[in-house]
Amino acid sequence: MKASTIAEREARGRAAREKSKRSSHRTVGTLERDPIELLKQSSEGRVQNLVPLRYGRMAVSPFTFFRGTAILQAHDLSKVHDTGLTMPICGDGHLMNFGGFATPERQLVFDLNDFDEVSVGPFEWDLKRLTASLVIAARHMRLSRGTAENLVMTAVSEYRNRMAQYAQCGALELWYERITFDRMAETALTPERRRAARRGMEKAANRTHESLFEKMAERDGDHWVIRDAPPALFHVLGANTLFTAEETDELKGSHGRKMLDSVWSEYVKTMSHDRRELLAHFTVQDIVFKVVGVGSVGTRCMAVLLVDHMGKPLFVQMKEARPSVIARYYKSPSVKHQGERVVQGQRMLQAASDIFLGWATTPLGRHYYFRQLRDMKLSASIDLFDTDLLEGYAQLCGWVMARAHAKASGQAVEVNAYIGRGDQFAEALTAYATSYADQVERDYDVFVKACRSGAIEARSDEDMAADFRM
Repeated sequence: MKASTIAEREARGRAAREKSKRSSHRTVGTLERDPIELLKQSSEGRVQNLVPLRYGRMAVSPFTFFRGTAILQAHDLSKVHDTGLTMPICGDGHLMNFGGFATPERQLVFDLNDFDEVSVGPFEWDLKRLTASLVIAARHMRLSRGTAENLVMTAVSEYRNRMAQYAQCGALELWYERITFDRMAETALTPERRRAARRGMEKAANRTHESLFEKMAERDGDHWVIRDAPPALFHVLGANTLFTAEETDELKGSHGRKMLDSVWSEYVKTMSHDRRELLAHFTVQDIVFKVVGVGSVGTRCMAVLLVDHMGKPLFVQMKEARPSVIARYYKSPSVKHQGERVVQGQRMLQAASDIFLGWATTPLGRHYYFRQLRDMKLSASIDLFDTDLLEGYAQLCGWVMARAHAKASGQAVEVNAYIGRGDQFAEALTAYATSYADQVERDYDVFVKACRSGAIEARSDEDMAADFRM
């Protein structure tokens, strides 16, 4: 097949403006849906007793509500025209789903770090999720409307400028492109941003398997066990379980052990030979249920503790992979295994991925993916940022998203031609993000009323922890 010339690819990108004018991205569209009904749909199949905790975490603020409602925005985005420039997208690229972590070479990088909703979709859906989150976060921090709009302009302008650079790059250059903390410090525009990058590096260096081991595990005879800390951490078959008897039936007795062995064996087969050999040095010590995030609460997520012959720990997360909300509202290629979808999407979008990524299916047909639980991972504490740091963070997120899209799609030329050099696209997304933040606040009000009326049950972490102290 003859490869397209650069000129032909640029023409394709400009032609996408006919399908979806850049100014059209300001519209949110006519939204006729019941947010509570969609939320209930997204809660189906989760651990029953953890759904109120999910709603409790979402009820804290419009910002936490937004983090738990990827399904709502995916639904809403499907109601307006898209560019048709499709590629692997993160699907849930709000500002808290970026972070730092160590590469296999032990280099600290900043990148996207949550891929539960990864799927093929229009590139701008990721940007709309990010920009809306910036406005909602700014409002949460009681910043001015002008500051919120400036954050969006900063993120989208950085995306545009980086995409213009990536449109000039060869395939290998894009593949090897990494946004390291050292580069962040070097390119930071202010001393405070440089200091923040250095502080992040120091903090991440201490977030290791060994530090987690000291906090979470204790010796019990000839093996190690993880201490329960309900409702966030508990043994599924233990006294502190939040599973119903029906939900634990599949795990009881020797059948449960065989099932776990079978899943682990299947996971190991999805790894490359050298990584299978590395994992063979470790033996499984214990497995507990771990409640994570906001939107993921109630999905099945396990923390597995392993140790090597020197007693050194490795924590692996085994997380349920459910169908992407993007695929629900945008016609994407069919997916055979949801765990494989997450792993392959992560490998495509990230600059460097976890060496322990893999996937497996339980005998009951549940799909899981595996990754390290903690390896110099670092998330931003947005509440502690001042306006300057938040602007620097918005710029960084725009850079990361451009790098991810350029690498995963090979369409930097087309996207760059679509966006162009001016501010028209950024201004449209600024208007969109402001309008969509208004919609999120309306949905949040409906949600809080439903919680107060008892239409849905919401419980905080403190409320649920108190149940175990009584």
